[in-house]
Amino acid sequence: MEHVFGTLKHWMGSTHFLTRTLPNVSTEMSLHVLAYNLKRLIAVLGMTKAMKAVQMAGA
Repeated sequence: MEHVFGTLKHWMGSTHFLTRTLPNVSTEMSLHVLAYNLKRLIAVLGMTKAMKAVQMAGA
């Protein structure tokens, strides 16, 4: 689990958020987590299967 936080901190540029106020920081962190999860999904399934899974989830 620590690897995930290390990766996110690296992407964010250490530990600083670009926004202020808790709602904005929460949104920013949520976007980082979403990007991480999508990147992992594509790495595990491959682009074609990942796109099919996303399409089926939206249906």
